Amino acid sequence: MTAVYHPFDMQRRRILVTGAASGIGRATCVALSQLSARVSAVDIDAEGLAETIRQLAGDGHSQIQLDLTQLDQIAPAVTKDAAANGSLSGAVHAAGLPCVEPIRLLEPDAYRRALIVNTEAALSLARAFQRKDVCAPDGGAIVFVSSVMGLVGSPGSAAYSMSKAALHGLARGLALELAPRRIRVNCVAPGFVNTPMFARLAGFWDPQERARVEADHPLGIGSPEDIANAICFLLSSAGRWITGCILPVDGGYTAK
Repeated sequence: MTAVYHPFDMQRRRILVTGAASGIGRATCVALSQLSARVSAVDIDAEGLAETIRQLAGDGHSQIQLDLTQLDQIAPAVTKDAAANGSLSGAVHAAGLPCVEPIRLLEPDAYRRALIVNTEAALSLARAFQRKDVCAPDGGAIVFVSSVMGLVGSPGSAAYSMSKAALHGLARGLALELAPRRIRVNCVAPGFVNTPMFARLAGFWDPQERARVEADHPLGIGSPEDIANAICFLLSSAGRWITGCILPVDGGYTAK
């Protein structure tokens, strides 16, 4: 009997996911586990990490409590996990910090912290992933979770947009640099998604602002699972000829 090829099958692959304690990161971990991947879940929130691990299908998963603002700790943590649990076939940078303030009120410490977590940690993760003692011998895939705010502007989002647009340049540059080693690098750019970060932001809106944001998404506000599905596609063999791509997953937000 001929074996059936399933391009989304992640069996025998280990994928590392940052921001794994909630939101898009958690949904990605769960989706990957349902595709038979083993997950290395990374977050600073130990309690949230433990809950994510409880929700995963299968076994062989690991958790790494890590403060991503400590950039010099990223490579040692990733290398240690790969040595203990096996080489990585993929990495997802889903961790992120909001920074939504009018520029006249913007505090330097706030946007620097957002840049560190949103952008510099992504670069540090990619540097760690591409090491020969970390990445699987047959290559792999990196996915950065960006934002539609990296593609379009919005009042009060300049610093956040800067941190996310930088990911697009990073992905394109790394896609070309790492292609000879069969490492693909892409971005997913979500629209507004029902996550804890979105809930905090929406708490400052009046009903009219909420209605405007919803109207900007022809297919409605998204779910973390919508983004996780796109990430899984880019990590899987189904996306094997895609690199340097910025994929909006936004319910039509950027179609305007």
